This record gives sequence, C-alpha cells and structure tokens, in this order.
Amino acid sequence: MSMDQRHLLVIGIGAGDPDHLTLAAVKAMRRADVFFILGKGRDKSALTDLRRDMLEEHARTPYRVVEAEDPWRDRTTEGRGAYTAAVHDWRGRRADVYERLIRGELAPGETGAFLVWGDPALYDSTLGILAEIEARGTLALGVEVIPGISSVSTLAARHGITLNQVGRPVHITPARRLAEADLNGDADIVVMLDAHESFTRFEGDEVWIYWGAYLGTPDELLVSGRLSDVAEHISRVRAAARTRHGWIMDTYLLRLVDGPAEDAVGRDEKA
Repeated sequence: MSMDQRHLLVIGIGAGDPDHLTLAAVKAMRRADVFFILGKGRDKSALTDLRRDMLEEHARTPYRVVEAEDPWRDRTTEGRGAYTAAVHDWRGRRADVYERLIRGELAPGETGAFLVWGDPALYDSTLGILAEIEARGTLALGVEVIPGISSVSTLAARHGITLNQVGRPVHITPARRLAEADLNGDADIVVMLDAHESFTRFEGDEVWIYWGAYLGTPDELLVSGRLSDVAEHISRVRAAARTRHGWIMDTYLLRLVDGPAEDAVGRDEKA
C-alpha cells in the first residue's frame, strides 16, 4: 500500500445478531483506526447503536467513529428506468459523502472501515459506491472485503430449513422484480426489499412462505406456513411492526410444496 493510499475495510457484520460476527470480522475491526457510519435518522437509530455496541466490545482502542447522515433517497419512483435513475442519483450523492469523510478523516497510511449489515456482496451499495469514488480518480483507495452472514442465511437458520431443495436452484430477487420470477419453474424464490407485500400476488395451497423481519435482533419476527393460511396474518404483523418501529426490513422464501413436507412446519414466533 502506497503512503498516499487510504486503506478501507468493508466488514460484513451479519443481519443483526452480535454473535453473528465472524472471527474474520472481529480481527478486521481490530485493525481499523477509523469507523465510518452513515445514520438513517431517529427511527433507525437502533441500527447505529448496535454498531457502536459491537465496536465497544471488539474494536481495539484507540479508534475513532465518524458519523454522517445518509443522503435522502427517492423511494416513490415507479418503473425500472425511473427506479434505476433514482438509485444512481442517490449513490452519487452518497459517494460525495463517503469521499468527503475519507479525505477529511482518514490520513494516508491509516485504515478505515465500514460496518455493513449482512454481507457486503448481497444487496448492499458500499462496494459500488467505493468503486465510483475510485473511478473519479481523485482519491486512491485500497479496498478489502470481509464477508458476513446475510439476512438470507439467517432466515433459513431461524426457520430451520435449507434454502434449496434437492436438485433445485434458488432465485434471489428484489420484490420489484418478483413478477418476472417463475415460482412454477424450477427455482425457489428468496425475496428482499419488499415494501408492498408482493407475496400476496401468489395463490394456491401448494405455495409456502418462510417470512422473517428484523432478523437477528431482539425484535425478530418469524412466520411460516401455507401462504393461503398466513398471508393476512403476515400483513397484520408487518403493519403493527412498522407502526411500532417506524420502519421494517423483511426477507422471505417462497417455495412450492407438493403435499406435506418435513421442513414445512408452520411457525409464528414473537408475532
């Protein structure tokens, strides 16, 4: 690493359970001089607090925490083109914030770190934003990625199931692309980033859902069963949780089950 290069660790810290930190993540945290945290407002302050708790337990002092507000993002856009444009706009403004923080708070030769929920390689923007900064050519970065336990892995573990069935692939999609996925094809479907309860578009007693929210946290919610039996219940649970917390982040698996299945046992925990 050249002396004018800023070295950055992008550390996956799991879906929310502090015990899901890997040994590699803990070792990486102990190498960092500066931790960058983007806050998401008062409603999601618990997420920032959990990061700070992890640092207090595992980081090696002295270290500094540099915090900034996450730029506003337009989440009202419809249609693939408008949505993509809104995401690129948000990422560009986020890159401006990252670049300002790195340039101003991380001296050449020091090591900075971003603590990323879940796994940095799965539906997270941090790596893409750092790549955009590097592409600008105004700041030299050395980026090292430490994988983490994703919400998808946590969902399967909490329900006591495997993500795949024998000989079948798994399709992972954001909810806005769920209409393009074929549950009647050869893949089970994992759905992320669903703001509109897209699971309600599926019908038939052979469809099972394994649903989870706030996975790995004390507020974790789990429901599973035949979709026709539990869809309305999940909707009520989601609404109540959103009202209580001001936000919700959930993940679920949709699976075709022909008749009774050993792993298809209805669950309703803390919901």
